[in-house]
Amino acid sequence: MKNLAEDKKFKWSLKPSASLRDKSSETASPPGYNPSIHGGVVETEATNKNSEQTHLIIKKSWDVAIGPLKQIPMNLLLMYMSGSTISIFPIMMIGMMLMKPLSAITTTHTTFKTFEQSGTGTIGQKIVFVLGHIACVGLALYKCHSMGLLPSHASDWLAFAEPQIRTEYSGGGLVLL
Repeated sequence: MKNLAEDKKFKWSLKPSASLRDKSSETASPPGYNPSIHGGVVETEATNKNSEQTHLIIKKSWDVAIGPLKQIPMNLLLMYMSGSTISIFPIMMIGMMLMKPLSAITTTHTTFKTFEQSGTGTIGQKIVFVLGHIACVGLALYKCHSMGLLPSHASDWLAFAEPQIRTEYSGGGLVLL
């Protein structure tokens, strides 16, 4: 009797000793299942994952490119807080505001080298990066000019030229003549 039950085969039963190839040949695919569509889904998921990774790389490269522009408000605050007197702190601040952007401009290619290796174009990001650093250099030069450190008048260059005549004097709330 035991042999009769083993020999009888039900639709839902499988042989545990059968290999995977035997199972696929013995059992039919369920209704609505198409193996070729399943392969397309895997390829679509891989394509979506690649495009998502590329999108993240581009976003990170733009974050690096916009970094110098985010420093401008802080530089403006530091310029205001340091005042216009010629002392060690404002001179050091101006030196840092000049040297850091210039060194960053010279290393632009190495900054974006990791993003280029991923296959994304970084020309626009490099341009924005360099322009942001040029704006920081412009702020430092403006601070030098406002402190009177830049030679901006003819008398700064020529000994026989008359110095610039001040049209107004002010000081401490008192009227000076």
